[in-house]
Amino acid sequence: MDQKQMFKQMLDFNKSAFDNTFNAMVMLQEQTERMVNQFLEKAVWLPQEGKKAVDEWVKSYRKGCEDYKKLVDDSFKKVEAFFTAK
Repeated sequence: MDQKQMFKQMLDFNKSAFDNTFNAMVMLQEQTERMVNQFLEKAVWLPQEGKKAVDEWVKSYRKGCEDYKKLVDDSFKKVEAFFTAK
């Protein structure tokens, strides 16, 4: 088996594993976000500033995940381009 082809298959496997794991993490985060939002709706004792802080934290976390995913995808593309270059 050609060495480049073997590395390409390993790369494809690792990308698939990362994508599946990341998607599972996103699903868990979305479920947790829904639970937190339901809790905040019923938490009349929590001041509006506290609710706003939690909302900002969730938005920041979501943006961080999106940035991380984009960075990893870009890195996979660069490595893939290296192995497909002739």
